[in-house]
Amino acid sequence: MNRGDGNRILVLNGPNLNLLGSREPEIYGHETLEDIHTAMSRHSIDLDLEIIFFQSNHEGVLIDRIHEKDVDAAIVNAGGLTHTSVSLRDALLAVSRPF
Repeated sequence: MNRGDGNRILVLNGPNLNLLGSREPEIYGHETLEDIHTAMSRHSIDLDLEIIFFQSNHEGVLIDRIHEKDVDAAIVNAGGLTHTSVSLRDALLAVSRPF
């Protein structure tokens, strides 16, 4: 697969996900965001995917990253913005990439 063939994937993580593993581990577990990224990276090799990881606690920064339009699709865990950010959803729709 070459770039542009659907193999560049943005994994976008929102507010507080950088605290996975230490934030309320009795609820969220002990696995860190870096642990998750490492597992995804290993699996991506078998799938011939290039994964770009990005996390921010700031809504506008997440939107700016989406606007770069340098990926073929996005996997989004918007954290607390999942149910409240119309702007984030609009940005995802505006770039015409699957998410």
